[in-house]
Amino acid sequence: MKNILIIFSFFFTVSASAQETQSTEQQIENITEVNESETEDDSYLQSLRQYQRNKLNLNSATEAELKEFPFLSPLQLASFLNYRKLFGKFINMYELQAIPTWDYELIQKMLPYITVGPAMSLKEDVGARFKDGEHSILSRLTYVLEEAEGFKRRRDTAATTYYPGSRERVLLRYKYNYKNLLQYGITAEKDPGEQWFKGTQKNGFDYYSAHLFIRNAGIIKNLAIGDFTVNMGQGLIQWQSLAFKKSVDVLNTKRQAAILRPFNSTNEYFFNRGAGITLEKDHFQVTGFASFRKVSGNLAADTLSSEDYFSSLITSGLNRTANEQADKNAIQMNSYGANISYNNGAFHIGANAVHFQFNLPFKRGSEPYNNFAFRGKQLTNTSIDWSYTWRNLHWFGEAANHNSNNYAMMSGLLASVDPKVDLSFVYRNMQKGYQSIFGNAFTEGTYPTNESGLFAGISIKPNSKWRLDGYMDFYRFPFLRYRVDAPSNGQDYLIQLTHRPNKQLEIYTRFRQESKALNYTEDGELITAQVEPITRKNWRTQIQFKATASITLRQRFDAMWYNVVGPQESRGFLTFFDVFYKPMMKPFSANMRLQYFETDDYNSRIYAYENDVLYGFSIPPFSDKGYRYYLNLNYDVSKKLSFWLRWAQFIYVGKSTVGSGLDEISDNKRTEVKLQVILRL
Repeated sequence: MKNILIIFSFFFTVSASAQETQSTEQQIENITEVNESETEDDSYLQSLRQYQRNKLNLNSATEAELKEFPFLSPLQLASFLNYRKLFGKFINMYELQAIPTWDYELIQKMLPYITVGPAMSLKEDVGARFKDGEHSILSRLTYVLEEAEGFKRRRDTAATTYYPGSRERVLLRYKYNYKNLLQYGITAEKDPGEQWFKGTQKNGFDYYSAHLFIRNAGIIKNLAIGDFTVNMGQGLIQWQSLAFKKSVDVLNTKRQAAILRPFNSTNEYFFNRGAGITLEKDHFQVTGFASFRKVSGNLAADTLSSEDYFSSLITSGLNRTANEQADKNAIQMNSYGANISYNNGAFHIGANAVHFQFNLPFKRGSEPYNNFAFRGKQLTNTSIDWSYTWRNLHWFGEAANHNSNNYAMMSGLLASVDPKVDLSFVYRNMQKGYQSIFGNAFTEGTYPTNESGLFAGISIKPNSKWRLDGYMDFYRFPFLRYRVDAPSNGQDYLIQLTHRPNKQLEIYTRFRQESKALNYTEDGELITAQVEPITRKNWRTQIQFKATASITLRQRFDAMWYNVVGPQESRGFLTFFDVFYKPMMKPFSANMRLQYFETDDYNSRIYAYENDVLYGFSIPPFSDKGYRYYLNLNYDVSKKLSFWLRWAQFIYVGKSTVGSGLDEISDNKRTEVKLQVILRL
């Protein structure tokens, strides 16, 4: 490890790196680390790309449309709306500098997606929606060159568990879009190992999704038919779109999105299938929706009553083996919901309700931590959410209940106490008996239940060259959790210092420490025994440099320490070097990464965001010892036809296999090739 640090120090001093700090990358890394699985929701990337191609007119932009930009805080959003109300329509982009709380950094982030101009009349707009939009067809093929054990077993007639389908992952997406006001489309996907046009998949792809979505058509604010997501309040009862939790962006603590949003992602769980509508008149808004869909679940039978039930819902979307096929779409889940809200600009209040009904009872396992888990066929959540902006203060929150006798609440405050200092606070308290199917709030745990805590964040910008961000989060779990057989508490601290001496160079260094409890014994086995605090420490330093108008360089250093009581500390190290090449006025671009990683075990793993083809990203966990490299190429044949190619490979040192179970590869390498084509008409 010491030698690696010396090598890194040399490269760190002679190389410099890349691009503006992307807090979104860190947020997605955090989601992956908490859930221990990568999100497949690319709707955020699709939305930004659409605004990049069809810029949002700031003179007609609604509050809901501006909420599509996650880097726009509630205070900055309120400042924009107040400024436009006071001074009228924008004449040019230079006026943005006059908006309170809008600094140079925010304006630079917004510029690729916005414009100013005359607003189109509704009559002209309706006519253009159906004839002036863009048709696009995306086709993506992903293939791992090394054959995994699950595919080898297909040739073994005695094997009972194997992958019957082909090895490629295939994505096909058609979409029509007119300035985000009208869109419809179809998405189809198969995963590696799933059959295609034969066997259990005679209808072709394993997964299909279709949607029609209309925005801003008179009194109809949103109309959704087919697949869509529902996002209410602060996520205590339902939030299906991508939502971030703790990160260096300490002001991004409030959930912001339209209640109804179109869905055409490849995530096979977090969406509704049916219809929804939002009506808006003056300051009032009413939303209603209904969903009827099948979901996958682990089926079982009660040996005493012979009653069928399911013990868990399956969110992976993988339907390869016979067992996975048996659980596919085995559960009928119907849901209904409504919202009514009042919003006068400064003040918002809303009432929300959602009801779920299953065809089979939901029965969790008998483990003690499941004592308060939801059981039965029906679940109802209701809540009230609110927000209020006064000068440089923004207060928001939500209070919810489950089946009338279990409660959850959270409340937050954003404060711009000085042009150079912003503060953020979030308090949450969720009873151990509170349950929700699609809850996703600003919490430490994955779901908003069995948790109380206080988060405090600060962002200091003394001048345009320096920035200091940090947070503290203290939380408690009143009841048992998975792998934690006692009530417990934890703490999480982060501090990041960023320096931008000029427009070409950016350097940041970040330290994070988190302590939480886990079942533990001296030999390192996790059993039902004593509960001990586990501490993770992470130090990251990154330097980015725009070498020329076409070339950007980036290098990162990541170190991880995992401390337990008893065994020796587990440590991890990762460093990579990125090169981005984007010549001006040329139809091609490329980026590549060279990376080394070394960890003592899986506990000290490190996550790193990877650039990918358009609308794609990956955040693999890096453990053991080895190398990682990838190359992404993009060539735009014309404005209508574009190609992407990606080559990525793991090379492990001292290992003869990669992966485990049916995904095991009998080699020390894993090579992935990805080809994507987009045709626009």
